[in-house]
Amino acid sequence: MSVDYSFLLSQMTLEEKASMCSGSTFWLTQPVERLGIPCVWVSDGPNGLRKEKRSAGLNLMGTSETSTCFPSSATTANSWDVSLMKEIGHAIAGEAKALSVTTVLGPGVNIKRNPLCGRNFEYFSEDPFLSGRMGAAFINGVQSSSIGTSLKHFCANNEEHLRMSIDSVIDERTLREIYLSAFEYIVKTENPETVMCSYNRVNGEYMSENKRILGDILRDEWGYENIIVSDWGAVNDRVLGIKAGLDLEMPANNGVNDKKIVEAVKNGELSEEDLDKCVLRLLKFAFEAKEHECHNKAINLSVNHAVAKKAAVKSAVLLKNENCNLPVDEKEKITVIGALAKYVRYQGAGSAHINPFRTVSFCQTLDGNNIDYTYADGYKIKGTGVDYTLIDEACKAAQNSSRIIVFIGLTDAYESEGYDRTHMKLPESHIELIKRLVEINDNITVVLSGGSPVELYEFKDKVKSILHMYLGGQAAGEAAYDLIFGKENPCGKLAETYPLKYEDNIVSNYFPMGPRSVEYRESIFVGYRYYDSAKKDVAFPFGHGLSYTQFEYSDIKAAHKKDGSVSVTFKIKNTGSRCGEEIAQLYVKAPASKIFKAEKELKGFTKVKLEPGEEKKCEINLDNRAFSYYNVNISGWHVEGGEYTILIGASSRDIRLKTAVRMKDSNPDAVVPDYSGTAPSYYKIGECDIVPDNEFEALYGKKLIGNEPYKKGELTINNSVEQVAVSGFGKAIYAIMKYGAKLVSVTTENPEMSARSAIDIPLRSFNSFTGGFLSQQTVEGILDLCNGKSGGFMKMIKGFRK
Repeated sequence: MSVDYSFLLSQMTLEEKASMCSGSTFWLTQPVERLGIPCVWVSDGPNGLRKEKRSAGLNLMGTSETSTCFPSSATTANSWDVSLMKEIGHAIAGEAKALSVTTVLGPGVNIKRNPLCGRNFEYFSEDPFLSGRMGAAFINGVQSSSIGTSLKHFCANNEEHLRMSIDSVIDERTLREIYLSAFEYIVKTENPETVMCSYNRVNGEYMSENKRILGDILRDEWGYENIIVSDWGAVNDRVLGIKAGLDLEMPANNGVNDKKIVEAVKNGELSEEDLDKCVLRLLKFAFEAKEHECHNKAINLSVNHAVAKKAAVKSAVLLKNENCNLPVDEKEKITVIGALAKYVRYQGAGSAHINPFRTVSFCQTLDGNNIDYTYADGYKIKGTGVDYTLIDEACKAAQNSSRIIVFIGLTDAYESEGYDRTHMKLPESHIELIKRLVEINDNITVVLSGGSPVELYEFKDKVKSILHMYLGGQAAGEAAYDLIFGKENPCGKLAETYPLKYEDNIVSNYFPMGPRSVEYRESIFVGYRYYDSAKKDVAFPFGHGLSYTQFEYSDIKAAHKKDGSVSVTFKIKNTGSRCGEEIAQLYVKAPASKIFKAEKELKGFTKVKLEPGEEKKCEINLDNRAFSYYNVNISGWHVEGGEYTILIGASSRDIRLKTAVRMKDSNPDAVVPDYSGTAPSYYKIGECDIVPDNEFEALYGKKLIGNEPYKKGELTINNSVEQVAVSGFGKAIYAIMKYGAKLVSVTTENPEMSARSAIDIPLRSFNSFTGGFLSQQTVEGILDLCNGKSGGFMKMIKGFRK
């Protein structure tokens, strides 16, 4: 279908243009019926399609249509399998077509800066290279099926605490190398249909109006020409957003911000040319998405269930397997303990929560295969308190068993959108259960569930094997069965580091902070970049994962190619007795420099399937970016001349091969930033000094400003319900919101998310999140009352009348 968008734009009134810049409901874009401009439906979808059955009213996470629940992104990242991600993307696109959805709101490629971030289960990795490749593959799979995607949450949205208002304070090099890198790769290689801006501020400016990042970097530098959409309720100043290039505000704003756009054009604050740029992109999006919209398309969900099971199998990580403890012989006398074996934890909570058409637990799979076993709960599936009666029953069941399989992990209340974890421990009841069981029988296999790292030091060395299923989707129980009994060979490897204790993570010093800001003072030292540079012991390193077979690496070579890239070749041989897949990781270690750098950084990987005795040659190509750091003095990427070490490993701590390659300086005239002698203050990382604090201090000062509380009289519309409770009226609003959340939580999957979201929401979002029930004037009156200003009450009442 051919549409002259420029001509169509010329026929639109100013009011019609402004109306297109926001949604018509929570999930529909705004049509202009007079001109035949269509509306299209967008839906959540990182690990499956979540299309709500209703599209208007309060945003209370309404019941969604049934669909396939695939493993979460934190899980599939462990597969390191780009072809698998494409397959999942293709399957989700098919379900979107069946439900007339045109755009899937995913993937999320935010970096796992801290293991306690409540939404980490939605994100791929602590490493931007791996995140970028997995996210790009997912988008390729979806968009190759003519369904749009939304790359999110752009950017530096690395905690849920006060996510709608907190300011992420980051130096330029860290922002570029760690937090923008995955987005950049995906934008340049896959051109996602939409990019979703995050709630938070970055260096003082809300992302919904951050012209430097949305305009200068995303659009001008990276060449992105499709639409930018806000996260739901993320808009602060709509006029500034238009100027920055934010095209679409979601959800509907009841016309409040549309009127502001019109007024701004009429009074000269906003040029109609800037508005037209947004509307042209929105016209293109609406017509092209509508052209691919399907109705009543048949979909075979059983086929997608098989894909979900395949993904769960390939993404599970065998953390420990002492003396080849796994796999289990089906004839063994086994005892299965743990309620998670019956009530599988297969996904996280929040906007990514899928309504699966089928779920299969481990016990159901045992029953379906006629496996004889003894079972005991061991703990209650809800709550964290220890039930000693259940533990006693579990110990009694385990006494006469030759094999104990224990299912433990993070239960639903631990991980969710809307709030962060407060510690890295497993539920107390799960830990107490393990402690008692190892006293009876040490032939224990632990099966872990959860979307984020947990502390394992209390039992890691006392059990024989540990299989981590992460959040394995609706087929997690079947996948666990196939892996435990050797029907499948585990091949997943960790996409994040498991520290021994939470305090071992340098970011624990700067998380979550607030109420004003969170400061990224750890610089580039996130995840393994920190642990490996500091030579710090960890429970399980980045990239770790075992197999039921063994692999041998050999014959590494590195050579420059005519196109300027570097080719690295090596061989992998399966020296064991089973067919298996190995994930080989390539790390680059930079030569000595004036500027601090990580010990090594992931710059390539490959996954190879090998029959017993089979050997294959692998090749990984490295471009200049693999050897670069971001030089703030030239505002660009810089390769320092020198000898770089190429490391090939089975994990970041299991390096099997190494060689060296000499690189020419990409900019001999560039001045390398030097922080070595400007101040005596350094981060103490393990036994060595690595990153100077003064790089950050030069920009933002030495004082940690994030913890200064807000005061009555300085409150703004961007303060949260919890923050305005510094005044008497604010306390009343806080109490009302908490009570309302309590009422709502009765019908929700996750009461804690409802409670936390209710008090973290900023006042500015009252209008959009109530479907216009609370007018803008009412919200301004509430703010005045919180600040103790006269006239606030009448303003609030008049707003209600409107």
